Amino acid sequence: MPENPSPSGPDSSPAEEAESRPGWLRRRADAATHRLALARDTVARHPPPGPFRPGFWRSPIRGPWLTSVFGLILLFGITTLFVTGLLSYAAYNPRLGAVNDLTPDHGILGFYLFTWPTRPYWLYRLTQGVHVTLGIALVPVLLAKLWSVMPRLFVWPPARTVAQALERLSLLLLVGGVIFEFVTGIFNIQLWYVFPGSFYRLHFYGAWVFIGAFVVHVGLKTPRMLASLRSRRLRTELRTGTSHTLAEPADPDGLVAAEPAAATVSRRGAVALVGAGSLALLAVTAGQSIGGVWRPTALLAPRGQNPGSGPNGFQINKTAAFVGVTPELVGPAWRLTLSGGPATMTLTRDDLLGLATATHALPIACVEGWSTDDQEWTGIPLRDLAALAGAPDAGSVLVQSVQPAGPFAAAILARNQIRDPRSLLALRVNGADLSLDHGYPARVIVPAAPGVLNTKWVGRLTFRT
Repeated sequence: MPENPSPSGPDSSPAEEAESRPGWLRRRADAATHRLALARDTVARHPPPGPFRPGFWRSPIRGPWLTSVFGLILLFGITTLFVTGLLSYAAYNPRLGAVNDLTPDHGILGFYLFTWPTRPYWLYRLTQGVHVTLGIALVPVLLAKLWSVMPRLFVWPPARTVAQALERLSLLLLVGGVIFEFVTGIFNIQLWYVFPGSFYRLHFYGAWVFIGAFVVHVGLKTPRMLASLRSRRLRTELRTGTSHTLAEPADPDGLVAAEPAAATVSRRGAVALVGAGSLALLAVTAGQSIGGVWRPTALLAPRGQNPGSGPNGFQINKTAAFVGVTPELVGPAWRLTLSGGPATMTLTRDDLLGLATATHALPIACVEGWSTDDQEWTGIPLRDLAALAGAPDAGSVLVQSVQPAGPFAAAILARNQIRDPRSLLALRVNGADLSLDHGYPARVIVPAAPGVLNTKWVGRLTFRT
């Protein structure tokens, strides 16, 4: 047994272990710790030039109050966008089959899915119109919010502790996520298909990543946001001109300028400018969803304006030529095949015109935010065709187009969509035969369904029990 056993052991403390080391080793460790602390302090006191230096940010209106105003608007706006986005995905009835689901690997993220209703018939027109129009109108607010917190993105050093590093990571997910969602959404509604993959998947998963960071951020910042909003009266700020605008007291987040310059705009002016920008975007976008006399105001909407006149003079998503539907595919040799019952039936267009028809006024609403006014569709109710096919209690129907294979060249409709008396295999619109671009010789029209489920150039209906 050693004569001088070490005091260190399973129950010894770090201090006891340090005391047990030889003096030269302790001095060496202390010197290393001191050098590390000195290096950290040197790095912190010498940030690189530009935005990392506190004196770079000098606007006197930047501070917790203005940030909280924009944050409160985005809190309600982004929540609405997220909910309407989830509803848009549910409207496709993705659980019915792969042809309806462009995000088949959604897994547990599809926990909320439900059978999309057919009433009110303008439901999808409303939810997707709000989603797209609100998203565009919020762009100035989002940019203003990012401007107001810009100093937080250039904190130096970027991370002093592990906790601060995790906070910075969450901030990256928050800012990167919201920019990604807005940019991909705007590109899609402007028909700029430049995505490195499916827009649906990118936007869907991006939304969930962003909303996770957003919920955490809201949970952490809501108390401070409410305190900041209470710190200054809105009425007072809206009465304060540029010459009397002063910086807020220093805040723990470092939003307030350390060396504020003289104000060139008041907080009232900043709020007014952002509000005017949002209203302007609203004015040149909302008409594509509202329709009527407001439709010509949709200057920024590719599908906003009426594409022509006459019975078929309303919006088209994709033309027949674009998807490869030629006159030969829908000429005299065209036939509609009905299956799912005891026998398969084949009908010509004249056969269909000889059946009992119904007429209903329904719009077409697209995921891109545009919609048509109500059009008068005439055709055979889908429930009558189900009965004719020998499947009156069909639980779903696979609708297949004669167009070459591609997204939504086929779609599955649910039982409630078949049973709704306004769901038609339309042959005519507004008293005239369908044009080729609108789906001649026959197309589906279903109340409250996304436009891509209203399949054009239908060649086969397979009813499933």
